[in-house]
Amino acid sequence: MAPAYADVEVGTALPTQMFPVTRLTLVRYCGASGDFNPIHWNERFARSVGLPDVIAHGMFTMAEAARVVTDWAGDPGAVKEYSVRFTRPVPVPDDDSGSVIEVAGEVTELLEDRRVKVTLTATYEGQKVLGNAVAIVQLP
Repeated sequence: MAPAYADVEVGTALPTQMFPVTRLTLVRYCGASGDFNPIHWNERFARSVGLPDVIAHGMFTMAEAARVVTDWAGDPGAVKEYSVRFTRPVPVPDDDSGSVIEVAGEVTELLEDRRVKVTLTATYEGQKVLGNAVAIVQLP
């Protein structure tokens, strides 16, 4: 549901969302993205290169975080800029639960031409997995 844009101000919070990630999610993302790097599906290989387990694709994590903004805006085309820095991997255990990425957002700046800056916080087990996650959104 789109927000009442007349009420958007610095400090406006976007609804926090939780995104579950399982090994099946990763296999599906491998197929959709064409990224079959074994760190995303082969636990033995991931551990052999020093990772704690298979990890979620960075672009998958980035895309899930963007969903918080597009759901709030009500239109994916309203996102005019989007950038993040990958700060920590999201390990995905081979069990029925997998992992959960939590994403919160807040309007942190009102810009010209009815655009706003939204800063996102994406965490896994309380630790940031994306840094400097910012979207510029065009309000109607």
